[in-house]
Amino acid sequence: MRVGLLLPGFSSDEQDWAIPVQLNLVREMAQADAVRVLALRYPHRRDRYPIHGATVHSLGVGQVRGWSRLRLWWDAMRTLRQLHQQEPFDVLHAMWADETGLLAVWAGRWLGIPSVVSIAGGELIGLDDIAYGLQRSRFSRWVVGQALRADCVTAACAYVRQLIVRCGYEVPDKRLRTVVLGVDPAVFHPADNPDQPTEHRLIHVASLVGVKDQATLLRALARLPASVNLDIVGTGPEEMRLRTLATTLGIADRVRWVGAAQHLDLPHWYRQAALNLLTSRHEGLGMVTLEAAACGVPTISTAVGLLPDVPELGLTVPVGDDAALAAAIETLLHHPGQRLALGQSALKAVRERFTIQHTVEQFRAIYAELGLINRQ
Repeated sequence: MRVGLLLPGFSSDEQDWAIPVQLNLVREMAQADAVRVLALRYPHRRDRYPIHGATVHSLGVGQVRGWSRLRLWWDAMRTLRQLHQQEPFDVLHAMWADETGLLAVWAGRWLGIPSVVSIAGGELIGLDDIAYGLQRSRFSRWVVGQALRADCVTAACAYVRQLIVRCGYEVPDKRLRTVVLGVDPAVFHPADNPDQPTEHRLIHVASLVGVKDQATLLRALARLPASVNLDIVGTGPEEMRLRTLATTLGIADRVRWVGAAQHLDLPHWYRQAALNLLTSRHEGLGMVTLEAAACGVPTISTAVGLLPDVPELGLTVPVGDDAALAAAIETLLHHPGQRLALGQSALKAVRERFTIQHTVEQFRAIYAELGLINRQ
């Protein structure tokens, strides 16, 4: 299968974990398929280079807007046509139902090949108070609508499928599939010689930005006994405000601000924790849930993303409810047998259903089906 992947940005080399799941996806897919990646904005150079058997074509324009964005789109369309003329694509697949999705749909129709668009982030949400999501402007809503006209649209969970309807887009069931971007089990797995995780240590892995709602996380921690501590792995513009809140709540000495961690170091941090916490106001998937589960650690999450569909991964609480979050944490900390059983069920679910190998198998089945339809 000759696959064209459209991404806003991609790794500049094999050691650049810009978006880890996309690097894993390309590496796994390129083992059997001819994969060409079109990276629109990152890396910040125009280039053609190999990664894990795939070929990356980067346009390298960075964060352009307005008329410059239209020039980027035309450049991308011409590049896809040239690549198709050199070696025809069987399918174009865009990650994110944003400009990459629009381009996959338009180029697919222009070149007469099927298109797949995967909803991957904030395409279907609009949170004005934190300036997050593509549903906040008419133009962005139109772009999303164009992307959702793909021959196949994939979503990771029921929550995202519901958002499609709530936003007023029409994607018939025959064009909509559920596919989860899985984890690499070679990286995320329980320790070979596991130590007992610290009974009262919690972990949160995320960028420190408004949509992740770490304020609710800190308020929940303040409700818990002083023996409960928290590792926050990540950086972002909200860090100083969150540090101030931790001081105000009297929990500054119970929070370890780990900062940025290398992708390959994340299993080390998960394995030290009794529970993984996710407090987002919106998630298209919640990859950290699967990363923690692959290390044998259950998650308590707000009711967004994948976890509500897969109770084997952990527990859910309402968005923004620090009291409910604290109560769920306390329940599992006070019942270690239940927590350990949940960790084992989470690990089993990932191994059986949510590895990157499972993801590629599902995408290949979609490509094959679209190829048959296209030939009829």
